[in-house]
Amino acid sequence: MTHYKKLFEPAKIGAFELKTRTAMAPMTRTFADNETGVIGDDVVEYYRRRAADGIGLIITEGVVISNRAKGTLGLPGIYTNEQIQAWKKVTEAVHKEGGSIAAQIWHVGRLSHPELIGGELPEAPSAIAAEGTVPRFREPFAQPEEMTKEDIKRVVEQYAQAARNAVEAGFDGVEIHGAHGYLIDQFNSDISNKRTDEYGGDLTQRLTFMKEVIRAVIDAIGADRTIIRFSAHKVDAPNYRWEDADETIKIFTDAFKEVGIRILHPSAQDADEHFAENQTLYDLTRKYWDGPIIGVGLLTPEKAEAYLEKGIIDVAAFGRPLISNPDYLHKLKNGERLENFDPKRHLMSLV
Repeated sequence: MTHYKKLFEPAKIGAFELKTRTAMAPMTRTFADNETGVIGDDVVEYYRRRAADGIGLIITEGVVISNRAKGTLGLPGIYTNEQIQAWKKVTEAVHKEGGSIAAQIWHVGRLSHPELIGGELPEAPSAIAAEGTVPRFREPFAQPEEMTKEDIKRVVEQYAQAARNAVEAGFDGVEIHGAHGYLIDQFNSDISNKRTDEYGGDLTQRLTFMKEVIRAVIDAIGADRTIIRFSAHKVDAPNYRWEDADETIKIFTDAFKEVGIRILHPSAQDADEHFAENQTLYDLTRKYWDGPIIGVGLLTPEKAEAYLEKGIIDVAAFGRPLISNPDYLHKLKNGERLENFDPKRHLMSLV
């Protein structure tokens, strides 16, 4: 008999009906057709198995909102009818198992290369190239093109249309990927955003693009179906840290309250990491936010249970353990041994 009482408790988070207070964290898998961005039946079965296990909310791998939003090979999209129809198989399978599922909608911004996006330059808040190489493609990140205000309007609408497409495909809602150094985070960061118009300046001003995206998505599908993911860590700047985490979280949460979003997914590499005065990212977020919070970051079942019990988070998200254990909750309930994550084996196929 499990001793994880809160973890296995049902919950309603916005429009999402959860059988348990667990989530599958979004994890890039790159198993879509490289040319079309269409997923196959292996992806359907991959998500179905986690829903059958009782995971409360499945948040998909990042699903790009346009061809120009791609950042590596094999990424799925949600901007063509063929892609939408393929995702319908996933949502139907998940719902048949009693699960809930959100599409994580994504634009990588400057973290791309022209050969991946039809010869166009990557687009970003400023024409500043990121350091490093494109995952799997192994070419240096290209210098991006600074987005005009018309470009910004176009991309904001692409986020909104992706959300509409997700609902058409049967998703219960979407998670806007605003974390880890991708396009929204590039606007949020003074590393990649040197603009002098209303989209640049101090942090409050730099959050303008993110707020416009959130508003557009909420207008398209509703606040109860919309989640925002944000982070203090960046893919292309791993040593980056907020100078004043408490003040930064307050500015972020003020922005979220302003636009009317209701569900937050702060992303920490380690949920126990202290950001200010012995406070974690989740302690700080809860200080300024009384709505639903999804927690993630090397959570063990014991840590997740403690965080849920304290009310610091409302849903606990697990990543790699769910790649290596499609029957993760079953094993927890029955005290069975969990299989350790092996990147050489588990990243090469979908199980």
